Amino acid sequence: MVTTSTPKAISRYRVGIDIGGTFTDFSLIDSMEGRLYSGKTLTTTEEPERGVVEGLKSFLAECRIAPAELDAVIHATTLVSNCLIERKGAVTGLLTTEGFADIVEIGRELRYDLYDLFLRFPEPLAARNRRLGVRERIAASGNVFLALDESDLIEKARLLIETQGVESLAVCFLHSFRNPVHEERAQAVLERLYPHIPISISVEVGREIREVERTSTTLANAYVKPIVSHYLHRLSVGLQEIGVTPEIFVMLSNAGFTNLETARKYPIQLVASGPAAGVQVAAYFAKQIGEDRALAFDMGGTTAKGGFVRDGRPIITYESEVAREHRFKKGSGIPLQVPTIDLIEAGAGGGSIARLDRSGLLKVGPESAGSAPGPACYGLGGTAPTVTDADLVLGYLDPGFFLGGRMKLDPGAAHVAISKVVADPLDINVVEAAWGIHDLVNENMSALIRTYLAERGEDPRRISLVCTGGAGPVHAFHVARKLHITRLICPLGAGVASSLGLLTSPPALERVTSKWTRLDNVQWNNINEMYADMEASIINVLRDLVGQHDHLHVVRSAEVRFIGQGYQMLVDVPAGHLDDTSSRTIAANFDEAFKSRYGRLPMRAVGREVLSWRVSVRGSHPKVNLSHVTPNAGASVIKSRRSAYYGKRFGNIETPVYDRYALTPGTRFDGPALIEERESTFVIGPASHADVRDNGELLVTLETL
Repeated sequence: MVTTSTPKAISRYRVGIDIGGTFTDFSLIDSMEGRLYSGKTLTTTEEPERGVVEGLKSFLAECRIAPAELDAVIHATTLVSNCLIERKGAVTGLLTTEGFADIVEIGRELRYDLYDLFLRFPEPLAARNRRLGVRERIAASGNVFLALDESDLIEKARLLIETQGVESLAVCFLHSFRNPVHEERAQAVLERLYPHIPISISVEVGREIREVERTSTTLANAYVKPIVSHYLHRLSVGLQEIGVTPEIFVMLSNAGFTNLETARKYPIQLVASGPAAGVQVAAYFAKQIGEDRALAFDMGGTTAKGGFVRDGRPIITYESEVAREHRFKKGSGIPLQVPTIDLIEAGAGGGSIARLDRSGLLKVGPESAGSAPGPACYGLGGTAPTVTDADLVLGYLDPGFFLGGRMKLDPGAAHVAISKVVADPLDINVVEAAWGIHDLVNENMSALIRTYLAERGEDPRRISLVCTGGAGPVHAFHVARKLHITRLICPLGAGVASSLGLLTSPPALERVTSKWTRLDNVQWNNINEMYADMEASIINVLRDLVGQHDHLHVVRSAEVRFIGQGYQMLVDVPAGHLDDTSSRTIAANFDEAFKSRYGRLPMRAVGREVLSWRVSVRGSHPKVNLSHVTPNAGASVIKSRRSAYYGKRFGNIETPVYDRYALTPGTRFDGPALIEERESTFVIGPASHADVRDNGELLVTLETL
């Protein structure tokens, strides 16, 4: 299991660092003055730690803060997911129960597209000749059916390491979640024989039922382990060389934290590290506004992601995928059992490339220009038209104020790229072509979000949208229009908000035990003991990290399903001592969740069963006071005006451009408006009005058209 931690002593300066596909973002909070500093630099894809170290050094110099003054460094990265997608991991071997070496290739034999005659699934992370069975067997009850044959284990390991060149090894035996004795013994034997080879065993990576997912997750952990360990080591050394002294913490996929040592051991827990921070910051700002239901909309340079916040907390899922053969087709990727914030993803970012298909229809993404060569307007060698080029042509971006003026954009190059690829072939003008690109991206994202919300029983008209990311504020207004969302929240520093999310997340830790039982026949004494042990182990860890007087919030849950159902739903379990009345409470919670998702209960009475029992413990949210966020207060709030295009209904409108840093709480103005800050521009369309809230957030209300 992953040990979660958070900085012990936080006095003044805390910095969050988020590596994205195009940009690396920095947020720094001065807790004494309530100041938020933010910065952005191009990601160095081949050596991501170099961009972090060099970018942080420059960022701190701009803030006039010495590296040694930092009290906490919290980091999020897409390295793990990129490693799996791009297949840049270690040569990996799998040792499993004899007869089960093909489990990751057979999978569950489900077709993600019934009508695709050429269906493809990801190649296993361990090739067939690097997956071997070992003589041993644990029964489903947990009893030892066949003792571990250590000589066979050693022979198979020697074959993989000395003959096949395996650099990292995964061990996953059948039913080990019931009884870990064989895996733990195998780990001890292998570490003694091959101390230089990383060993990942499933009972440490994720002790849960479902053999396919558990094996796949353990194998993925082993695959990325050497790469992530090497990266985190170089990052740590690089930061120390520039004078950064505090321990570095890394965000997990469920928005908890871990230290570098644990991240090196269980790197698969970082697979959705960056996106988790984006949803976490949306939850934070929704709470500031008083919204209990919100949609996090984070659009960066490569992708756009959405996540739902309910009752002030992101939704956590325990089954996810990575490295899909078809990026947006569920079931086409590598299955993982990792606690992850529930996300939806679209191949739509500022760098997404526009083109015409063979039928002459406009398409945008999922291919991206990334940071190299980037959009045509960057002037870095890119010639393909992108979403950023379209936004520039539409008048939404100031070519002289991109990244606060540190990077100049070339409007001429954007015009040429869009004209050549889209406008001229369609015989339309460049502005119409740019609007087509902009509108199509918005339509693609809103369609995915609409489905995502419907599957979770949510009505978009009753929620607020929180926009973050470099491109999120540019597109959020028109996405909200398409979804009939009437409240839009744009936080200060939205362009680097994921890095701010790292600084607003509480310490958290979670435990799970798979123990199947019918809900009408639970041995509650055993469950009470199990919960007491799990909660005590978590609280003992978190108490050492957050202090004896900090409040810890404990939430119990269980994975419940109807008997005969293939998949389960996570429902709340009452606090305190559990008894027979708890069965009725859990059953009622499950029925309510089932009806919310599927509309009704089964026509006939069906029993219920529990597969796994979970407990989550969270500490208090860090105190983030951003009351002093108007460094330009007293200056003119309107810095200029420029023409911007808002579609055929409104056309070009001479639009006021506001200085975000001059807007003080209580300010109110009508749309259309362009609100500029260093890392992004917030586009507010016609028929709306905006209010500046206490912490600098913009709350936009969209009028009905």
